[in-house]
Order: sequence, then structure tokens, then C-alpha cells
Amino acid sequence: MSRLLLAAAVATLVLAVGAFEIEEATLASIQLGFKNGSLTSVELVRLYLDRIRRLNPLLRAVIEVNPDALRHAARADAERRSASPVKYLAGGGLLHGVPILLKDNIATHDALNTTAGSLALLGSLTRRDAGVVRRLRLAGAVVLGKANLDEWANFRSLHGSDGWSARGGQARNPYVLSADPCGSSGGSAIATAANMVAVTLGTERDGSILCPASLNSVVGIKPTVGLTSRAGVIPTTPRQDTIGPICRTVADAVHVLDAIVGYDARDAAATRRTSKYIPRGGYMQFLNMDGLKGKRIGVPNGFFNFPDGTVQQTVYGQHLNTMRKQGAILIENLDIENLDIIMDNLNNGQQIALPAEFKLSLNSYLLDLSYSPVRSLAEIIAFNNAHPIEERLKEIGQIIFLAAENTTGIGAPERAAIRQLKKLSANGLEKLMKEHKLDAIVMPNADASSALAIGGMPGISVPAGYGKMGVPFGLCFGGLRGYDPRLIEMAYAFEQNTKVRKAPMFMP
Repeated sequence: MSRLLLAAAVATLVLAVGAFEIEEATLASIQLGFKNGSLTSVELVRLYLDRIRRLNPLLRAVIEVNPDALRHAARADAERRSASPVKYLAGGGLLHGVPILLKDNIATHDALNTTAGSLALLGSLTRRDAGVVRRLRLAGAVVLGKANLDEWANFRSLHGSDGWSARGGQARNPYVLSADPCGSSGGSAIATAANMVAVTLGTERDGSILCPASLNSVVGIKPTVGLTSRAGVIPTTPRQDTIGPICRTVADAVHVLDAIVGYDARDAAATRRTSKYIPRGGYMQFLNMDGLKGKRIGVPNGFFNFPDGTVQQTVYGQHLNTMRKQGAILIENLDIENLDIIMDNLNNGQQIALPAEFKLSLNSYLLDLSYSPVRSLAEIIAFNNAHPIEERLKEIGQIIFLAAENTTGIGAPERAAIRQLKKLSANGLEKLMKEHKLDAIVMPNADASSALAIGGMPGISVPAGYGKMGVPFGLCFGGLRGYDPRLIEMAYAFEQNTKVRKAPMFMP
């Protein structure tokens, strides 16, 4: 808990001189401001809206802001002043009155659009909040707006859209504008990194939280698939889709994780099956400064092969030594069986399974909307054909959409592909971790995200350093399904012992 005490001390010093500093503000410092009466939710929303107005024309991290955010913030302030602030007590009160940005594939039943960045869904209306949004509202959070993303969560073409969506434009890395912001949750990571908000949600199928968190120097938690409800989230595949927080500190991300996990009747099978992994007392108890001590951490071959003399080679080597000094047992030179196939999404079975799963899931989502300009994948394809300039059809294409539309459900080929993926996972990372009794593996950035993705396994990315040109890079801890508490312990201890993160230098 030392991180929370430190944040509170810093916040006390800032408030003592009469001004709340939103740069690098944490949930602890924000709540202290609320408690001292030196900050209100309305003031905080205004501060973030002002920062978005100033920075977003350059960074394109936010697609739209909630016109009702100030009204909701005022309600949170009133609840805090009341004698019985029920919502303030929900979830420990740490999210109460705090503005949150949601990736634009997470549905909200309010004035905001939910479009996955596509013009095709502009104006569509959802029947209800997504499951994770409902939980955030119960905790008293204020939905500030929607974050930019790779359009359709980077599932429209093979080469992706590199941080671009038709609605949000080209998102940019706040550290080096020309650097890759990564995706698909790029807008969420950029907004957090640039202090446009303290808390965001992202989604991941394969690297979509872990990669942008790494390359924008923030913390991203990809939970075990099923810990967080996917109901109301524009889908890709129920086998791999998961929703998680992107924040500037591990502690803040874990606060958010505690608020959004749990059973949801609208995603019943997955959330019921995975609820056994949720620890009694929540995840905050695993913010342990000694969380690396005694942990068996695997260092798989094929990922840390950086050229001699590079910043990455030096820094990652230092980090591995830090883990040893903190009591971790590092097992190196490990081979993940069939790693080359696992990492090859064109030949590991994904190219057969994913398009069919996507078409079924997306069509189901569209049909559940109370209103939508398009009601099927076929109609989205037609929309893109009718708007080739706005949707950059020539440059980006929609080959995955076309392949998906040609599928006819989950038949024999798809079932065989899914069996192959399960076998690759079972004989690959799962077997390696069980044989060596590992608590986690570590990897640079999100380089082994596919090995986690095909097994529905969790990962946490933590800032690790900055390259020669100042481009951030991260370190990811990954583990078996349900290993989220262990990963939190290791990620928190690593963060506290390295304290790598720094704000983008050019940001005002």
C-alpha cells in the first residue's frame, strides 16, 4: 500500500498550495482532493475536457466527449455531500466521481455513439449499457467519452489501420508523434499517457491492450477471458475477447479491475465459468511490494533477441536482474513448443476460426441494437463500398470482412481449427508453465500476445523504458487462466522497484 500512501502525500502537498495538479493524478490523489474539498468532480471533468480540447487535435485519442458528463459529475458531488452517499461507498468509493474514457466499441446507453470507429454505425442506439459500463456506473464513475481505436478493433484488413479510424482520425503516440501508437486500444492508452484522463477501458483479442500500453508507457491489464463481461461490446470472437483497464499505475488499474469483474447474465457462460478465479476480497490485496519474492518466472526463447548495445538489450537485462534481486527465480532458455506456428495467425487456425466467429457475433450484436443504419456484416461491407474515401477503402481494404461474410457458421473446418488452437495452447505455453511450475512468463512489449490469446490467458504490461528516440517500451507478465493475482503481485512489485514511467515531455 506504500504507493497509495505516497500518492496521498503528494496530493496533500499539491492541495496545500491551492491547486490540484491533474498531470499524473492517481485515484488516490483524486479522492483525497474530493475528501479535502479542494476538488470536485465537476472541476475535474472540466480540467480533463480542457486538456482534451487542447491536445486531441494533435493526438486524436478521443472520438467524442459525453455532453452529459458535467451533469453526472454534479450528481456525484451531490452524493458525496449527502449524509448517505450510497454510490460513494460502492467499490470502496475510489471510482466515485472519477471521469473514465471507454474504447469506442464498448456500448453506452446515453448520448454517446458506439461505432468501433466506423461511420457505418454512427447514430446506432443500444438498448443498454455494456456489462462493464453498468458496473462502473454503479461504482459512481463518470463516463467522460469514447476513445479512438483501430477501426473495427483492427479486424477489417490483414495489415490493420495503424491507429486510424474513420470517426477518430489518425491517433498519434504522445512521446514521438511519428512512432507507432499500436492498437487497437490505442486511443485509450494515448489518452491515459497524455493525462487527458486517469482511467480508460480497452479491449483485447490479441495484443490490443498489451501493445498500446507498452508503446505509450502506461499499464494495461488483459484479464483472463471471462473475468469481465463482453456483453454490449462490439465483438470479434468469444474465445478471446476480453475487457480491461489502461491506467498510469498498476494500483489504479487494479482498482478498476475490481470494479468490472464478475458474473453477467448477458455473458453467462463465460462469466459463470470464470467467476471461480475471482479472489475473495478482490484484487487490491495483491498490491504487494514483495510480490516478486519466490516467484518462478520463465524467460522464453525468441523474444529478447535485441542487438548488442541497444537500449532495449541493456534495459531489459537490468530489469531481469532487478527481479532476481527482489527474490524472483528466473528460468531462462525455455522453448514454447510450436511457437512459430502459434505466432503465425495465417496458419495456426485463426484464419479459419476467426472470420466465422466474427460474422456470427457481430450480426448478433447488430440485431440487438434498438436502432442501427446497418444490421449485418453484409450491410457494413456495402456501406464501405459506398463510402470508399471516408473509409479509406483503397488503402486499408476490407479483406477480412469479405472473408467473414463468405462463412456459413461454425462447421467442420472451423471446429477443426478451434481444436488445433486449443492443442497449440495446451502443448505450448500451458505445458511449459506447468512443467516448470512457473508463476509467469515475461516478454518485451506484447511480443508473445498470441501465445496468451489463443488460450484466453491474462497479461499485464508495465512501462519498462524509452528507446533511443524516446519511444516507450514495456514489459509484460503473462500467465495461465486465473493467474491474474500472481501477475498483479509481480507487476506491482516490478513497477515499485523500477518507477520507469514519465509523462510525455512536450505535453503542457
